[in-house]
Amino acid sequence: MRKITLAKTAGFCFGVNRAVNLLGKMVDEGKSVCTLGPIIHNPQVIADFENRGVRIIDSPEQCSKDDVLVIRTHGITKELLDEVKKASPNYCDATCPFVQKIHKTVSENSDADSVTLIAGDKTHPEVIGIRSYCNGESFVFNSEEELDEIIKSNPDLDKKHLILVAQTTFSIKSFEKYVKKIKNYYTNAIIFDTICNATEERQKEATQLSLENDAMIIIGGRQSSNTAKLKAVCEFNCPTFLIETAGELSGIDLSGFERVGVTAGASTPDSIIKEVLKTMSEKLEQTNANAVKEESTVAEDLSFADMLEEYIDESTEQNVVGIVVGVSPSEVEVEIVGRKHTGYVPESEFSNDPTIDLTKEVKIGDKLNLIIMKTNDAEGTVMLSKKRYDAAKAWETIAENTDEAVEGKVTGVVGDGKGLFVQYGGIRVFIPASLAKFNRNDALEDMVGQTVKFKILEVDKRRRRVVGSIRAANRDIRKEQAEALWAQLEEGQKYTGTVRSLTKYGAFVDIGGVDGMIHISELSWTRIKHPSEIVNVGDTVEVYIKALDRENKKISLGFKKVEDNPWEILKRDYPVGSTVNVKIVGLTTFGAFANIIPGIDGLIHISEIAHSRIGNPADVLKVGQSVDVKILDIDFDKKRVSLSIKALLDPPAVEEAPAEEAAAEEAPTEDVTPAEITKAEDTVVADGAEAVPVEEVAEAAAETVEEAAPAEEAAEEAAEEATEE
Repeated sequence: MRKITLAKTAGFCFGVNRAVNLLGKMVDEGKSVCTLGPIIHNPQVIADFENRGVRIIDSPEQCSKDDVLVIRTHGITKELLDEVKKASPNYCDATCPFVQKIHKTVSENSDADSVTLIAGDKTHPEVIGIRSYCNGESFVFNSEEELDEIIKSNPDLDKKHLILVAQTTFSIKSFEKYVKKIKNYYTNAIIFDTICNATEERQKEATQLSLENDAMIIIGGRQSSNTAKLKAVCEFNCPTFLIETAGELSGIDLSGFERVGVTAGASTPDSIIKEVLKTMSEKLEQTNANAVKEESTVAEDLSFADMLEEYIDESTEQNVVGIVVGVSPSEVEVEIVGRKHTGYVPESEFSNDPTIDLTKEVKIGDKLNLIIMKTNDAEGTVMLSKKRYDAAKAWETIAENTDEAVEGKVTGVVGDGKGLFVQYGGIRVFIPASLAKFNRNDALEDMVGQTVKFKILEVDKRRRRVVGSIRAANRDIRKEQAEALWAQLEEGQKYTGTVRSLTKYGAFVDIGGVDGMIHISELSWTRIKHPSEIVNVGDTVEVYIKALDRENKKISLGFKKVEDNPWEILKRDYPVGSTVNVKIVGLTTFGAFANIIPGIDGLIHISEIAHSRIGNPADVLKVGQSVDVKILDIDFDKKRVSLSIKALLDPPAVEEAPAEEAAAEEAPTEDVTPAEITKAEDTVVADGAEAVPVEEVAEAAAETVEEAAPAEEAAEEAAEEATEE
């Protein structure tokens, strides 16, 4: 951080200053004072008044006859004001005059058949108060989507008396956009510009500061609408930090920013602003001390030849024009117009770019503007310099280009990553590392040889020193790209983007001037712990827009492809009845879980492991073992797969009956009477036991099945629960 700029409009606005002074005067006079809600949206100011005896109440009934009830700056509803007058005849109305003006505007210009549209936050006290003064129907919108919904749901608005107003702290840029849309729909609308002029100036100045600085500090209460709007207009242009007190600066790293702008909400007292500036100034002094050391180090890194190249004699009249008559890798031979000497331009004097190839850069017949460095009359030759001529011309015009981006080629890295040297015309521009990289993860070495756009921040002709910023130019470029992109963004569109950064909850991708986020859950069909398992910074990825939040300028991106869904792969490649080799990944008392393909596990029920009865799956299987299974069933709705090992095994061989039984079966039945056959069919004889009627055996078997059924059902339920887990 090298420079701090405070906005001229920072701090209390007229309305807030008036309210605070009114309240402070009554407290100083020893009056018993209470406020109907917080007087302003600043916790430090509120805490100070509470320490001085001011009470905050929720309703007029809570104040006594001796209390002076003060109405907050945001104002209250018409009905509540009537209650205040009854409860505290000596009440003090500290409502902001601009808010009172809106009350009067909607009250005088609306009737029972009219409709009032209010741009603002419908939960904000100011907006709630405004609505109470509307004589007819009213609608509130805070985004384009909400406005569209009002238009869609009320098709008869064009036939009614329509009024449009805005919350005093509403975004100017947004209001202008909504006014344009309303005019397109309703030619009968009467539009009142009710945004506070102090708010308008504050937002415009904040926007300008955010364009001129590398970062912005916004001071104000987090509940303040005014402060929130300032943050919104600034963070579109540069990194923006919202703080309530100077103590919060300790958690913000400003070391990577050269210039920092500061502004404050309308409810921020001067004392807090001064404390913040004091803290930042102390950091600035330390940074400048370190910068002196750094600059000395940079100077030490330059060789005598480097410093000589920076020196240009602006008063020289030895400027000539040479026509190229010969080119080699080491020099360019020219005929000097108007002279008999032969001129030579060594490679080192052609350009500051050490990678330049003279044979590709110039050709026979080219005209070059040059400066004479040394004349050898005896030999009739002259040593010339093109880079010094270019530098002299560049110095004449460089100051005029400070507000516009210029192009140059990166020729090298300074010292141990302190920054870059960029060749602009014949001048070598120093770009500090903090201003050279648009992303923290960019490597300076990778930028060498690239042609980049940058802005010139500082020109010191006496010291032959120029400081530039690639980030500043990129910010303007990205802003233009972002505006163009937002105008045509739609959900479902596909883009090729570059991964700019990773967090534990997702990856941020640049899709052409705008960043969108792929949530970690969208990176893979399987569970991952960190986005780096799928993508890395710098990767090129194919994404599509899942959702757009135009109000907050946020884009949710999709990355997973439907065809990569493991359940789609299973449906396509592994139908029911398929045989597949799986790996056992878990064992329970009722079966084994096996991985079929990445992301899908199936259950081998204990009854499907073998033909013979087993006591525990762990007796025959172990985790990590590979086995062949048959897919018995797939429930795509519940995401369950039933597998079987038994289905692929040969059934056990059936033992042959003893010879006596076979003989008995083959024995003739002529001598057996029908009555005996019937009796045999109706009786089951157990080995070594008395004959038992068939009916009794059937009944006993049925009871056994009924007893076993709950246990089987419990096992199936347990299997389902385990599969869901």
